[in-house]
Amino acid sequence: MPPTLASLVQHSALKLTVRAGEDRLETPVRWAHVSELADPVPYMEGGELLLVTAMTLDAEDHEAMRRYVRRLVGAGVVGLGFAVGVYYDDIPEALVDAAKEEGLPLLAVPRRTPFLAISKAVSAAIAADQYRAVTAGFEVQRELTRAALAEGPDAVVARLAAHIDGWAALYDASGAVVAAAPEWAARRAARLTGDVERLRERSAPASAVVGDTEDRVELQSLGTGRRVRGALAVGTGAPLGTAERYAVHSAVALLTLSTERSRSLQAAEQRLGAAVLRMLLSGQQDHARAVAGDLYGGLLDAPFRLLIAEPAGEPDPAAEHPLQAFAESLESTAARAGEALLVVPDTDDRLVVLAADGGAVVAACTAEYAAKEAEDAEAVVGLSAPTGPIAAAGAYKQAEQALSVARRRGRALVEHEELAAGSILPLLADDAVRAFADGMLRALYEHDATGRGDLVASLRAWLSRHGQWDAAAADLGVHRHTLRYRMRRVEEILGRSLDDPDVRMELWLALKTTAGGPAAQ
Repeated sequence: MPPTLASLVQHSALKLTVRAGEDRLETPVRWAHVSELADPVPYMEGGELLLVTAMTLDAEDHEAMRRYVRRLVGAGVVGLGFAVGVYYDDIPEALVDAAKEEGLPLLAVPRRTPFLAISKAVSAAIAADQYRAVTAGFEVQRELTRAALAEGPDAVVARLAAHIDGWAALYDASGAVVAAAPEWAARRAARLTGDVERLRERSAPASAVVGDTEDRVELQSLGTGRRVRGALAVGTGAPLGTAERYAVHSAVALLTLSTERSRSLQAAEQRLGAAVLRMLLSGQQDHARAVAGDLYGGLLDAPFRLLIAEPAGEPDPAAEHPLQAFAESLESTAARAGEALLVVPDTDDRLVVLAADGGAVVAACTAEYAAKEAEDAEAVVGLSAPTGPIAAAGAYKQAEQALSVARRRGRALVEHEELAAGSILPLLADDAVRAFADGMLRALYEHDATGRGDLVASLRAWLSRHGQWDAAAADLGVHRHTLRYRMRRVEEILGRSLDDPDVRMELWLALKTTAGGPAAQ
């Protein structure tokens, strides 16, 4: 503990006596300061024991002493030491009364006790308190280090909460709470996600204080680079002391080491993941399993999904990778669920991800992006059907196809099953396809516009009835000979034979694509 007025009064060598403010002697003393100024307040910081001889004070003037003491109390002075036997044989009653009125502790300093002795006693006590705090901080550091090595981040958070007599919580790179102590602190920590998000927007290291004096929370970022890799929240009812501050700083250092992999290790993992992916796509499943080992091996033993993601907008040239935050979010989800995950930067602005089918990563990704438009998301994602190592190359093509469709439709995520189960027509919603269909049928639309027949409707009816003359004629309400004549006119105008199945297929798709007529209509 820092020195207090009580500890100074109990100091046998100082011989101090209390003349006022007996109930406030437990107040800590930050420093002992000598000043004979009539108004020393401009030079006070608060927490001082002020020592005076009253050389420049009219200590017997009651009103002057009231003003003097009132200003000292307002400046945060915690006590007043008055040297007796120098200019006054005893402390004047005016000063004693003023001190009692304001509740300011007033100490009588005997002539044989120099002010320097009091200053030395305060300084020695402060130094001893700081030494105890540093020693305790080193002990806490050793304990936290042992916990980090033996049990991991959760144990560090638990030990830290116990040492600060409060609560602590660890957030991952996505801002989710991954550890909290005591257990109830998880709910409190979850309410700070907005503050953590704002902290993550700043370069590491960064810190912030939120809450009030009764619920004070310090947030510390975790990470050594430009991007914040996580955050630590520490909740206490009062500002942290020296020992507690040492404990928090030690925890930040240890948690940073445990949450941020070195760049060389991260690069090595990415090279390994890229090698595994290349082997899978080239059909070397056994080699891929052997190279993956324990790191990704479990992922290849069960059905997985292959995901390809690209930035939704223009990439940020200052970013490490335009989809870095997206990748970290997937990795955080996988870590919380205990799932294996393979994330490979395929190009400068594309990611390929292998995730367990039916797992938390796929579920979180679809829940977050499936209903979004591309302009409202940070990534555009194509997701393959469930597959295994043997069919990985096919799954890659599926994901690419789904990504292409997502781009055309302005969607944030498209699953391959959605394409396989639906109609082919939405896939043809492309300007080039519309232009082809428009050019193919324009002559028929122009013919009908002259009022010389209804070739487009007749062609549609005939194709829909698979070339059955009677059924198509009945749908149109005309004689079958009339329909035959119209189909001959269609062949003449288009210069194509309706006996060719490819021509019939192209005409049918063109009719479906230009259901409302050609672009100029």
